[in-house]
Amino acid sequence: MNSAELTDRALVRIDGEVATEFLQNLITCDVEKLVEGEATFGALLMPQGKILFDFFCVKTGTGYLFDISESLTADFIKRMTFYKLRTPVEIAAADDSLKVFAAWNNSDKFDLDDIDIEDGFAFIDPRLTAMGARIFSSVFEASAGLNDYNGHRIARGMPAGGGDYAFGEAFPHDAMMDQFENEGTGVAFSKGCYVGQEVVSRMQHRGTARRRIIIIKAEQALPEPGTPIDADGKAIGTIGSTNESQGLAMMRLDRLSKAIAAGNPISADGIALTAQLPQWSSLSLHDDASS
Repeated sequence: MNSAELTDRALVRIDGEVATEFLQNLITCDVEKLVEGEATFGALLMPQGKILFDFFCVKTGTGYLFDISESLTADFIKRMTFYKLRTPVEIAAADDSLKVFAAWNNSDKFDLDDIDIEDGFAFIDPRLTAMGARIFSSVFEASAGLNDYNGHRIARGMPAGGGDYAFGEAFPHDAMMDQFENEGTGVAFSKGCYVGQEVVSRMQHRGTARRRIIIIKAEQALPEPGTPIDADGKAIGTIGSTNESQGLAMMRLDRLSKAIAAGNPISADGIALTAQLPQWSSLSLHDDASS
């Protein structure tokens, strides 16, 4: 088993008797069915449907803990406080002693019994079991580093906000949030209204999502994040996070499918690429070839 402290993450708590109702009307995921210690993954959107923040949301005894990018913590608290108005909930940064860790292996399965936690708790990543576990603890031994975890994340084809998509510019479908393993995680299409819901539902029902984050590979180190990807002289995507010769990229699946069908090479900065959907995705490149 591998484990790492995720030093780029921080925790925010939202507590109160009406915290569930407050969150259910704001964020994309379904929190009503969570019991203490269970987690989901979701986002807070702009009214136009684009992602402002993404996070893990974990039910606690008195409310919820949000595992969010450390650089966005203050803005997230400010935005949620704006929505709070007179709602009797408390929104604040969690105790600094509580850190975020991840544990994983090379299997599609992960058993929480393999984790020894002296203080805190753990849960299986609700997006995909093969991602492993998330741990909130003040004391936990890490055997690897953040770069190792990102290598694991990239190999599994799991996007990360701020690296593989820009906050304020991507829709949940772009970030594969409609494809996650557990129902109600990412985007819960069966629940009621939330901020940006109308736009996201329209994209789902009309099948208009074309941009997706997928896996790319090369025979050498990939170019820098942000490098354009093209096929037959036409732009089809942009490189996101990378791990040597493997990475993730935001791609137009319709254009990629046509390029593959026509046998046109795909490249970035002169480096030949191959592209594939994550194994956990229900999407197909062939479906877009004639779009």
